[in-house]
Amino acid sequence: MKKDQLFTRRRALLAGAAVVAGVGTAQVFVRGENGRPVRAAAPAAGAPPRGVPLKPSAYRLQPLTGYGPPRTTPGRTPVRREPLLRMTGQGRTMVLTFDDGPDPRYTPGILDTLAEYEVPAMFFVCGEMAADNQELLGRMADEGHIVGNHTWSHPLLTGLTRRRIRSEMSRTCDVIEEGYGERPRWFRAPYGAWNRAAFQLGAELGMEPLAWTVDSLDWTSPGTGAIVERVEQGAAPGVVVLSHDAGGDRSQSVRALRSYLPELLDSGYHLTVPHRPYT
Repeated sequence: MKKDQLFTRRRALLAGAAVVAGVGTAQVFVRGENGRPVRAAAPAAGAPPRGVPLKPSAYRLQPLTGYGPPRTTPGRTPVRREPLLRMTGQGRTMVLTFDDGPDPRYTPGILDTLAEYEVPAMFFVCGEMAADNQELLGRMADEGHIVGNHTWSHPLLTGLTRRRIRSEMSRTCDVIEEGYGERPRWFRAPYGAWNRAAFQLGAELGMEPLAWTVDSLDWTSPGTGAIVERVEQGAAPGVVVLSHDAGGDRSQSVRALRSYLPELLDSGYHLTVPHRPYT
């Protein structure tokens, strides 16, 4: 297929993509193996808080409650109390997402595989990585992918002031706009640690919060086969898959995508991205 035809097809894919909706979020405590709350310490980028079992999405913190329904104003992004989790709509649709990049060592390999199978994905980028790899943001735009905000330096937002959270988000919005061509409409809190300030400030910046439903646990470097198995076993209509294209050696993530992506397509799944935030 010619390059211009491929580009048109991808853009058409975006225009007709389903929207994301769902439930689930996080606060400052996690559940330990004994079921008791454990305070989440501020971890390094690319790793979960200490003391949390290594099982899918175990380091996602417990749901927030009591904040009421989203505040909606015409023309403004609603302030949510929970991040969006699932793809809605008919059929076997799924969303692939990649966090912490872009990284020139691993992101191009992921983009190459997505291009080979004409599949769009979402990339939640960190500003400090995006600032040095603007050309990869441009490629994501050209190939029909969605770029979201994953803060500037990947901190635990629940331990920051509102001013610092705003700075982490707004600086990254500026870098994304410069390289991608438009400001992000989606954001994801590092470690899945959401709080009221993150929801409010994200909405003020015009972004919707998106979490995930299947954690590939690729950040633990469990082996290519283990990553493939987690994604394929977790596959289901509406699923949002969490993987990483930076934050460590992501060669296993690159190889895993080449294995599970054609398997998902052969199984009848439609890999897509949200065109517009849910309203």
